[in-house]
Amino acid sequence: MLARLVSIQVGLPAVHGEPGADDPLDQPWRTGFFKAPVAGPVWLGRLNLVGDGQANRRVHGGPDKAVLAYAASHYPMSRTELNLPDLPYGAFAENFTVDGQDEEAVCLGDVYAIGTARVQVSQPRQPCVNISHRWKLPDLTQRVEATGRHGWYLRVLAEGEVVAGEPLVLLERPFTEWTIARATRALRQRTSHPAEAAALAQVPALSEAWRTTLSR
Repeated sequence: MLARLVSIQVGLPAVHGEPGADDPLDQPWRTGFFKAPVAGPVWLGRLNLVGDGQANRRVHGGPDKAVLAYAASHYPMSRTELNLPDLPYGAFAENFTVDGQDEEAVCLGDVYAIGTARVQVSQPRQPCVNISHRWKLPDLTQRVEATGRHGWYLRVLAEGEVVAGEPLVLLERPFTEWTIARATRALRQRTSHPAEAAALAQVPALSEAWRTTLSR
C-alpha cells in the first residue's frame, strides 16, 4: 500500500492550564505538544517545519527528531478506547499523520521523498508524560506504551516543501530487519536481551540519543 501524508500539524510552545488548579493535570505548563493542522505547502527545514517548535529541547527536537510521524490507522482504535470520537489528527503531537504505514512496516534508515524534501527514519518515539497531560488522562502514556502505537521520528536529509495529500516515496531501505516495533522492543529489553540491544546500537541510521542510551 502506498504511504500518503494525510495531514500536517505544527505548534509552537505555549502555556496551557489554569493557575491555582487543584488537579496537577490542570495546572499551567509550557509545551509544544498542541498541534494544529496546516493547509497548503509547508517548508521543512533541518530542525523542524515552519511554525513548529519544542518547549524542552533537552529531550525533544534536534536534527534526529525534526519530525514526528504517526500512523493514521491508530486513530479509529484510540477514538474508541478513549471514548473521544472527535480525537483529531495531531492528538499525539505528531507533525505527519501517515496512511499506509505503522510501526511494523517502517524501518530504521528508511529514506522517503515527500514533496521536494527527503527524510530518513531515525528512531522510534518514546511516549512521555506529556501525552497524559495533554488529554488529562493519568494513565494514557502507559496505555500508549503498552499498545506499541508510539510513532517514529524523521531526520531531514534535504529541505523542501511538503503538502498534505502527497505520497511518501520510499527511496532506500537499507535495514529491512529493523522495524520500528523491533527497535522499540530492543531498547525496552536491553537488560534481559543485551545481544539484541548491541545489534541495534550498530545500526548506522539510529539516532545519537538512542545509541548513547544503548551504550550504557
